[in-house]
This record gives sequence, structure tokens and C-alpha cells, in this order.
Amino acid sequence: MFTKGIDKRIKIVLLIFSSILLIIVLRVFYVQVFDYKKLSSLASDLWSRNLPIEASRGRILDRNGEVLADNITTTSLVLIPNQIKNKEEVTTKLAEILGVTYEEMEEHVYKETSIERVHPEGRRLSYEIADKIEALNFDGVYLVKESKRYYPYGEMLSHVLGYVGIDNQGLSGIELQYDDYLTGENGAIKYFSDAKGNKLALTDLYIEPQNGMDLQLTIDINIQKSVERELDNVVDMFNPDMALAVVMDPKTGEILAMSSRPNFDPNNYQNYTTEELSRNLPIWASYEPGSTQKIVTTAAAVEEGVVDLFKDTFTDTGSVQVDTARIKCWKAGGHGHQTFLQVLQNSCNPGFVKMGQLLGKERLFSYLDLFGFGQKTGIDLNGEGEGIIFPLSRVGNIELATTAFGQGISVTPIHLVV
Repeated sequence: MFTKGIDKRIKIVLLIFSSILLIIVLRVFYVQVFDYKKLSSLASDLWSRNLPIEASRGRILDRNGEVLADNITTTSLVLIPNQIKNKEEVTTKLAEILGVTYEEMEEHVYKETSIERVHPEGRRLSYEIADKIEALNFDGVYLVKESKRYYPYGEMLSHVLGYVGIDNQGLSGIELQYDDYLTGENGAIKYFSDAKGNKLALTDLYIEPQNGMDLQLTIDINIQKSVERELDNVVDMFNPDMALAVVMDPKTGEILAMSSRPNFDPNNYQNYTTEELSRNLPIWASYEPGSTQKIVTTAAAVEEGVVDLFKDTFTDTGSVQVDTARIKCWKAGGHGHQTFLQVLQNSCNPGFVKMGQLLGKERLFSYLDLFGFGQKTGIDLNGEGEGIIFPLSRVGNIELATTAFGQGISVTPIHLVV
């Protein structure tokens, strides 16, 4: 009995050890086969370091290749805290050069991290400041290349081009709309360090940055300059709340120039309010089209055959009564007897009320829809408005009459140009 008991316990112990050994073998197999890449990456992160090299943002060009948005090379400060030997001295000197407090720089120098980008005080440094830091020759203190956006024409075309933030990310205009194309892929100087963060000799590996794609616009810089000059003249003469201009090729729909006032300098966007930066008036402002709407009413009336511009006539007495509203002509006493072609030439409101009545609300508003009223044009700029038109269910006789000559609805400048 005693011998059998010992044999039984031995078998149980062997079974336990065999099970443990099997679990270890299975775990090692899993780690080697399934978790290898993940664990290898984690291990590499512990002893490999990357000093970032920023890619240049793609340039923005006009239709003739003139550079509208470019880049200038600057440097930024990067620290590797574990490599800094005299942290107190480094903190004092860097704080003095960058014009910040000791406490502010101390947060960067003493930070427990493998690589510390000194942000924002160490970003986009001038050559003078960068030279002072370079002359210190401190271990663990590095200056890396960065690309800063530069707009050679300053305020010109500012709302169209937009601007970028401190990290070169597009924040408005073309810069935002095509940010994915303009943004490049950063490179790095890769090196390996020991457990304490000390750089190992002869381990540098250069990973070249990939610059962003250049973008060519339909804008013609010479036409743009003329537009900017005339807008400045208008502002000087009349001091309006706003002014804008859009130049389009009517055969292709290409925008050749676009600008508005007030504008801003994207090189110094921090000096402006959010409202000033975001108000791209040609695609955002909404206003009553007025008499410019009359060409649409005329087109609808001719297309539907409700008037013959040369044969049909209308007598303008100076006003017309529509329900409770009396709609006046701009000319006192009216234009008298005239053809509908003369109604168009004279911009005669009562004559257009008659055109609207002949069309009826269903047909007139169907043409507004066909001409894109109340819709975006789809221009590749962010923030485009849609304008406002009456829902057909709310269009009565007065709304029909006023819509026919361009009041009571609203459009954006870009839509009316289209």
C-alpha cells in the first residue's frame, strides 16, 4: 500500500510538471510565431530613436506656374533628455536664448520621454537664435529642419489660398481643401541608444522626407493683381463694409481671379480674428440678386414660349398692384408702351411681374432650380453657401411677383456668376 501511494504521488507530480512544460512550450511557440512582430517592434522602440525631419508642403501655383504659396526652411529645437548631462545649465541657457522662463524650459529638459519637441517656443526658429543654440554644443540638444509656409504676395488671394497652422496643417481655403495632397511624408534621422538613452556610435540612418504635391490653380496672377488693385480703390473711395470680385471664363467656368475685402495676410494669420480669416465673401455672402435675376426670368419666359420678345407688348404705367402690394417701376410714370425686349432693356419691374404671372410659380421656380438657385456650385473651397429661395408651398402672388425681378430670394456671388 505504501509503495502504491508513492507511485501515485510521483505520477501526479510528473503530470503537473509535464503540463507546465507543455504550457511553456506552447507560449514560446505563440510568442515566436504570432507575437514576434509586435514584441520586436516594442523592443525596437526601447532602443531606437527618430529625430524628425519635416517634409516640405507642396507649392501652390497659378495657371502659368507663378508660385502663390511657397516654403522657407527653418529649424526647430528637439531634446533627448537622457543625453543631457548638465540639465540645470542647459535649462538656463535655452530659457535665456528663447526668451522664456526657467520653469517653462525646465518642463521640457526634465521631461521623462525619449524625445521632446520644444513646442511652441522652440518651433520655427530664426537663424540668429538657431546659431546661438548650435554654438552651445550641448549633448542631447538638437536642431532639426522644418519647413515654414510662405506667401510671397501677402494679402493677395488670401481667402482663396487660406493659411496653415504651426504644424503646417491646412486650416482654410485651398490649403485645407487639398491638405491631403499638399502634405508630404516626414522623414527622420534614426539612431540607436542604450538603456540610458545614450547614443550608440555609427548607428545613424537617414530616412528622406517625401515632399507634398504641387497644386496648380486656374487663377491668373495678372488678372488677380488687377482685381486686387480695383478693390483697394473701391475701399479707399467708398469705405464699404465689404467688397468682392470674381472673374470667370464663361466658356469653361474656370475662376481666373477672386478676392474680397476685408482680407488678411496668411503669413501672419495670428494677428486676425476668426471672422476675418473665415469670411470668403465670394462663396459665402448671401444677398438679393435684384435686376441681375431678370435674365433668368426672361430665359424661362422665352424657353416656355409665354412671350415673344419682339412682338408681344406691355404698357408700364409706373406701378402694378399685386394683392395688397403695389410694386413700382424705378422710373417715375413708367416706361409706357413697350415690347418685352424693351422691358428687359429698361429693367422694368412691372413688366417682369407680368412675365412671372404668365409663367406661373411652378414653371418659374422649376427654372430657378435648373439654374442652381438654392444650391452650392461645388467650387473646391470650403464654406460655400447655398442662398435662399422660397419653398413652392409658400409662394403666393406677391412672392411670385418679387421673385420675377430678383427680390425675396438670395444667392452667393459665385452662384450668380455661374
